[in-house]
Amino acid sequence: MKIVVFGATGGTGRETVAQALAAGHDVTAVVRRPDALQPHPGLRIALVPDLNDAELVDDALVGCDAVISALGTNAKGPVSVCTDGVRSILGAMTRTGVRRLVVVSAHGAAESHDGSLYSRMLWAMLGDKMRDKDEMEKLIRASTADWTIVRPPALKNKPHTGTYRAGTDLRIGLTSAISRADLADFLLREATAATPAHLHQTPRIRN
Repeated sequence: MKIVVFGATGGTGRETVAQALAAGHDVTAVVRRPDALQPHPGLRIALVPDLNDAELVDDALVGCDAVISALGTNAKGPVSVCTDGVRSILGAMTRTGVRRLVVVSAHGAAESHDGSLYSRMLWAMLGDKMRDKDEMEKLIRASTADWTIVRPPALKNKPHTGTYRAGTDLRIGLTSAISRADLADFLLREATAATPAHLHQTPRIRN
Protein backbone atom coordinates (compact mmCIF):
# COMPACT_ATOMS: atom_id res chain seq x y z
CA MET A 1 0.00 0.00 0.00
CA LYS A 2 1.16 3.56 -0.63
CA ILE A 3 0.98 5.72 2.49
CA VAL A 4 1.83 9.39 3.01
CA VAL A 5 2.87 10.48 6.51
CA PHE A 6 2.75 14.10 7.63
CA GLY A 7 4.60 14.96 10.82
CA ALA A 8 7.01 12.21 9.84
CA THR A 9 9.92 13.55 11.91
CA GLY A 10 8.06 13.70 15.23
CA GLY A 11 8.01 10.84 17.73
CA THR A 12 4.78 9.27 16.47
CA GLY A 13 5.54 10.04 12.84
CA ARG A 14 8.92 8.32 12.96
CA GLU A 15 7.37 5.22 14.52
CA THR A 16 4.66 5.22 11.87
CA VAL A 17 7.17 5.48 9.03
CA ALA A 18 9.38 2.74 10.50
CA GLN A 19 6.52 0.31 11.08
CA ALA A 20 5.00 0.98 7.67
CA LEU A 21 8.31 0.26 5.96
CA ALA A 22 8.81 -2.88 8.05
CA ALA A 23 5.38 -4.07 6.92
CA GLY A 24 6.37 -3.63 3.28
CA HIS A 25 4.37 -0.51 2.47
CA ASP A 26 5.62 2.22 0.16
CA VAL A 27 5.92 5.34 2.32
CA THR A 28 6.13 9.01 1.44
CA ALA A 29 7.39 11.02 4.40
CA VAL A 30 6.58 14.72 4.17
CA VAL A 31 9.42 16.72 5.73
CA ARG A 32 10.60 20.32 5.92
CA ARG A 33 14.33 19.57 5.73
CA PRO A 34 16.00 17.25 3.20
CA ASP A 35 18.19 15.63 5.86
CA ALA A 36 15.35 15.01 8.33
CA LEU A 37 15.17 11.25 7.66
CA GLN A 38 17.68 8.68 6.50
CA PRO A 39 17.12 7.01 3.11
CA HIS A 40 15.53 3.58 3.24
CA PRO A 41 14.22 1.12 0.62
CA GLY A 42 10.55 1.88 0.04
CA LEU A 43 10.83 5.38 1.48
CA ARG A 44 10.25 8.49 -0.58
CA ILE A 45 11.09 11.77 1.10
CA ALA A 46 8.86 14.65 -0.03
CA LEU A 47 10.41 18.01 0.81
CA VAL A 48 7.62 20.46 1.68
CA PRO A 49 9.07 23.42 3.60
CA ASP A 50 5.64 25.10 3.75
CA LEU A 51 2.40 23.10 3.91
CA ASN A 52 0.63 26.06 2.31
CA ASP A 53 2.44 25.21 -0.92
CA ALA A 54 -0.44 23.41 -2.61
CA GLU A 55 1.63 22.18 -5.55
CA LEU A 56 4.17 20.43 -3.32
CA VAL A 57 1.48 18.91 -1.10
CA ASP A 58 -0.39 17.67 -4.16
CA ASP A 59 2.81 16.09 -5.51
CA ALA A 60 3.30 14.23 -2.22
CA LEU A 61 -0.19 12.73 -2.42
CA VAL A 62 -0.40 11.75 -6.09
CA GLY A 63 -0.92 7.99 -6.39
CA CYS A 64 -1.17 7.29 -2.67
CA ASP A 65 -3.82 5.14 -0.98
CA ALA A 66 -3.99 6.72 2.47
CA VAL A 67 -2.76 9.72 4.44
CA ILE A 68 -1.68 9.67 8.08
CA SER A 69 -1.20 12.97 9.89
CA ALA A 70 0.80 13.11 13.10
CA LEU A 71 1.34 16.86 12.92
CA GLY A 72 2.17 18.72 16.11
CA THR A 73 4.43 21.35 17.59
CA ASN A 74 6.41 22.21 20.71
CA ALA A 75 5.88 25.94 20.15
CA LYS A 76 4.46 28.04 22.97
CA GLY A 77 1.46 30.33 22.72
CA PRO A 78 -1.31 30.30 20.09
CA VAL A 79 -0.60 27.76 17.36
CA SER A 80 -2.36 26.57 14.21
CA VAL A 81 0.01 23.86 12.97
CA CYS A 82 -2.61 21.10 12.99
CA THR A 83 -5.41 23.25 11.60
CA ASP A 84 -3.35 24.77 8.80
CA GLY A 85 -1.69 21.47 7.96
CA VAL A 86 -4.93 19.51 7.77
CA ARG A 87 -6.57 22.25 5.72
CA SER A 88 -3.79 21.85 3.16
CA ILE A 89 -3.98 18.05 3.32
CA LEU A 90 -7.74 18.01 2.77
CA GLY A 91 -7.42 20.33 -0.21
CA ALA A 92 -4.75 18.12 -1.73
CA MET A 93 -6.82 14.99 -1.11
CA THR A 94 -9.73 16.54 -2.99
CA ARG A 95 -7.53 17.54 -5.91
CA THR A 96 -5.72 14.18 -6.14
CA GLY A 97 -8.68 11.90 -5.41
CA VAL A 98 -7.27 10.37 -2.21
CA ARG A 99 -10.01 9.31 0.22
CA ARG A 100 -8.54 7.74 3.39
CA LEU A 101 -7.30 10.00 6.18
CA VAL A 102 -6.19 9.01 9.69
CA VAL A 103 -5.27 11.87 12.01
CA VAL A 104 -3.79 12.09 15.50
CA SER A 105 -5.71 14.50 17.72
CA ALA A 106 -5.90 14.24 21.53
CA HIS A 107 -8.35 13.06 24.13
CA GLY A 108 -9.92 16.24 25.47
CA ALA A 109 -10.61 17.74 22.05
CA ALA A 110 -14.12 18.62 20.84
CA GLU A 111 -16.85 16.69 22.69
CA SER A 112 -14.26 14.77 24.74
CA HIS A 113 -13.57 18.11 26.49
CA ASP A 114 -16.06 16.77 29.01
CA GLY A 115 -15.30 18.48 32.30
CA SER A 116 -13.39 15.50 33.67
CA LEU A 117 -10.32 16.13 35.80
CA TYR A 118 -8.13 14.83 32.96
CA SER A 119 -9.72 17.23 30.48
CA ARG A 120 -9.58 20.23 32.81
CA MET A 121 -5.91 19.66 33.59
CA LEU A 122 -5.01 19.13 29.94
CA TRP A 123 -6.69 22.35 28.87
CA ALA A 124 -5.11 24.27 31.75
CA MET A 125 -1.64 23.15 30.66
CA LEU A 126 -2.02 22.95 26.87
CA GLY A 127 -4.99 25.12 26.01
CA ASP A 128 -3.45 26.70 22.91
CA LYS A 129 -2.57 23.33 21.43
CA MET A 130 -6.01 21.93 22.28
CA ARG A 131 -7.75 24.84 20.55
CA ASP A 132 -5.68 23.97 17.47
CA LYS A 133 -6.87 20.35 17.74
CA ASP A 134 -10.48 21.54 18.05
CA GLU A 135 -10.28 23.61 14.88
CA MET A 136 -8.52 20.79 13.04
CA GLU A 137 -11.26 18.35 13.98
CA LYS A 138 -13.96 20.74 12.72
CA LEU A 139 -12.32 20.85 9.30
CA ILE A 140 -12.04 17.07 9.13
CA ARG A 141 -15.64 16.47 10.17
CA ALA A 142 -16.87 18.93 7.54
CA SER A 143 -14.85 17.25 4.80
CA THR A 144 -15.84 14.48 2.38
CA ALA A 145 -12.80 12.37 3.30
CA ASP A 146 -13.03 8.87 4.73
CA TRP A 147 -11.58 10.01 8.03
CA THR A 148 -10.69 8.61 11.42
CA ILE A 149 -9.61 10.95 14.22
CA VAL A 150 -7.55 9.16 16.88
CA ARG A 151 -7.55 10.67 20.39
CA PRO A 152 -4.70 9.39 22.54
CA PRO A 153 -3.95 10.45 26.12
CA ALA A 154 -0.33 11.02 27.25
CA LEU A 155 2.26 9.68 24.79
CA LYS A 156 5.22 7.67 26.04
CA ASN A 157 8.50 6.63 24.42
CA LYS A 158 8.13 2.94 25.17
CA PRO A 159 8.54 -0.20 23.03
CA HIS A 160 5.96 -1.48 20.60
CA THR A 161 3.81 -4.13 22.27
CA GLY A 162 0.79 -4.38 19.99
CA THR A 163 -1.26 -4.68 23.17
CA TYR A 164 -3.62 -1.78 23.70
CA ARG A 165 -7.30 -0.90 23.86
CA ALA A 166 -9.15 1.38 21.47
CA GLY A 167 -12.75 2.50 21.25
CA THR A 168 -15.03 5.51 21.12
CA ASP A 169 -16.19 5.01 24.73
CA LEU A 170 -12.88 3.94 26.24
CA ARG A 171 -12.34 5.44 29.69
CA ILE A 172 -9.36 7.81 29.93
CA GLY A 173 -8.03 8.85 33.34
CA LEU A 174 -5.16 10.85 34.77
CA THR A 175 -2.74 7.92 34.52
CA SER A 176 -3.83 6.75 31.06
CA ALA A 177 -1.11 6.62 28.42
CA ILE A 178 -0.13 5.01 25.14
CA SER A 179 3.32 4.40 23.69
CA ARG A 180 4.04 6.22 20.46
CA ALA A 181 4.96 2.86 18.96
CA ASP A 182 1.58 1.33 19.79
CA LEU A 183 -0.22 4.46 18.61
CA ALA A 184 1.62 4.11 15.29
CA ASP A 185 0.53 0.46 15.11
CA PHE A 186 -3.11 1.54 15.45
CA LEU A 187 -2.78 4.36 12.92
CA LEU A 188 -1.42 1.92 10.35
CA ARG A 189 -4.10 -0.69 11.07
CA GLU A 190 -6.80 1.91 10.46
CA ALA A 191 -5.14 3.41 7.40
CA THR A 192 -4.51 0.09 5.64
CA ALA A 193 -7.62 -1.91 6.57
CA ALA A 194 -9.88 -2.86 3.69
CA THR A 195 -12.79 -2.21 6.05
CA PRO A 196 -11.66 0.26 8.74
CA ALA A 197 -13.04 -0.39 12.21
CA HIS A 198 -13.45 3.29 13.00
CA LEU A 199 -14.51 5.03 9.80
CA HIS A 200 -15.94 8.49 10.61
CA GLN A 201 -15.29 7.87 14.30
CA THR A 202 -13.05 9.33 17.01
CA PRO A 203 -11.58 6.37 18.87
CA ARG A 204 -9.58 6.77 22.08
CA ILE A 205 -6.61 4.52 22.72
CA ARG A 206 -4.51 3.49 25.70
CA ASN A 207 -2.21 0.73 26.87
